[in-house]
Amino acid sequence: MLKISPHKGVIRFGKRGKLNPWYIGPFKILERIGRVAYKLELPEELSNIHSTFHVSNLKKCLSDESLVIPMKELRLDDKLNFVEEPVDIKDREVKQLKQSRIPIIKVR
Repeated sequence: MLKISPHKGVIRFGKRGKLNPWYIGPFKILERIGRVAYKLELPEELSNIHSTFHVSNLKKCLSDESLVIPMKELRLDDKLNFVEEPVDIKDREVKQLKQSRIPIIKVR
């Protein structure tokens, strides 16, 4: 499996998304390049990304088909950053502190 960056395209409330996928795949290994790199067979959705990766960006996959995330559900940029956009706004409120106001937005 291939590691992607867990940072969102839209960072809301100063938090990173801990439920975002960290790895995508599994992908077939085509060949071993040197001692610490592998060449993977990537789908056409990732054709703009170089297919050779260091072992620190890979994770062994224990083939469980129920855990595979389809590539069509993910949006990745050219540096393998996970991009997420809010679907709709559920609720809005403003929290009043002593000297400031904090807008709180519930997003789906």
